[in-house]
Amino acid sequence: MKIRLLTLLMVLLSNFSMAQEANHPTEGVFLELGGAGLVYSFNYDFRFDKKDQNSWGMRAGVGGYSLNDNASLLTLPIQVNKLLGSGKHFFEIGAGGTFIYYRNKGYSTSETYNPVTNEYTYSETRYTDKDFDFILNSGETPALMGTLNLGYRKIPENGGFLFSVNVIPIFNHNGFWPLWAGMGFGYAF
Repeated sequence: MKIRLLTLLMVLLSNFSMAQEANHPTEGVFLELGGAGLVYSFNYDFRFDKKDQNSWGMRAGVGGYSLNDNASLLTLPIQVNKLLGSGKHFFEIGAGGTFIYYRNKGYSTSETYNPVTNEYTYSETRYTDKDFDFILNSGETPALMGTLNLGYRKIPENGGFLFSVNVIPIFNHNGFWPLWAGMGFGYAF
């Protein structure tokens, strides 16, 4: 009888201890304001090793805007990153690039005076500007901007609301800007 009771107690305790283990999430989806997507981006982040939250991982996203059918921007940020920490608080480091596609359609008008007829002639020319000038001029797009990532990420031990705040230095052929930042909100699973 004592052996059966002891066995039952061991089984219950082992099940209880397994239920208490944290299910560390290794994937997440989040909205980032600023950051690698420049204006904002929707991102998916995952760890290469699904059993280790501190392993190397990757994030990929899409962002941009469209204004009055005139100006439009598409950004595709991709970064390789690593989380360092335990529990729910992590330091995040990473590097990658952001693909940029920008178009600004507009019109320019000009007038010409004809002294013989004493009349003005007006003309309108449609143009498309492909130069993206946001923090660093990317020149004509499509273009690529390099990104680095240093920041903080909070991930609940059993999944749920995630939060991140990062400094995102950016660079391209026109220079380096060390003080761009981003803030993310999402869900870890």
